[in-house]
Amino acid sequence: QVQLVESGGGLVQPGGSLRLSCAASGFGLAVNNIGWFRQAPGKAREVVSCISRVDGSPLYADSVRGRFTISKNNINNTVHLQMNSLKPEDTAVYYCAGSEVDYNGHCPRSMVYYDYWGQGTQVTVSS
Repeated sequence: QVQLVESGGGLVQPGGSLRLSCAASGFGLAVNNIGWFRQAPGKAREVVSCISRVDGSPLYADSVRGRFTISKNNINNTVHLQMNSLKPEDTAVYYCAGSEVDYNGHCPRSMVYYDYWGQGTQVTVSS
C-alpha cells in the first residue's frame, strides 16, 4: 500500500515562501510521477506542478510558473515544492499525488491519472 504524507504548510504573509514536502512510503518502484494539486474553498482541485521519476521536464500551472519549483529525491522518495512570492490566491489545501503509469517520462496534469493521494496540508497566505 502506497502512502503519501505532506508537510510544510502554514500561514505566511504575501510575498513570503514555504516549502512543502511529500514523503512516499510502502512501495518500491510503483510510483512514476508525483503531482502537487491544490483546492481552494468552493473551487475545483487543480494541478500546481508535477514531475516524473524518470528525468522528464517538470510541469507547472501558468499561475505558479516562475514562483514555484518542484524537485525530487529518488533515493528517499521525497518530492518538494518550493513556493516563493506567495499570493493570497495561493491559499488552498495542497495535496501530493502519485501515479503508477510511466507516460514516457512525462507527468500527467489531470488528477484522473493519479492513483494515490496524501491527506493534504493547508497553505494560507494572508497579512
